[in-house]
Amino acid sequence: MYSFEYDLAVDRLRDLRAEADTAARARRLRAARRWARRAEYATRRAARASAAVR
Repeated sequence: MYSFEYDLAVDRLRDLRAEADTAARARRLRAARRWARRAEYATRRAARASAAVR
């Protein structure tokens, strides 16, 4: 009985870790996209400011 319960617990923990890894990967992807977008906007702002000074 103990072994069966232990196996269930280990399987559940493995599933929870997999879900957590997936969620963390999605968060990192969203953050990377957000920072890339901000960098693109900053590049455009700098180009406009540079063109306005000329």
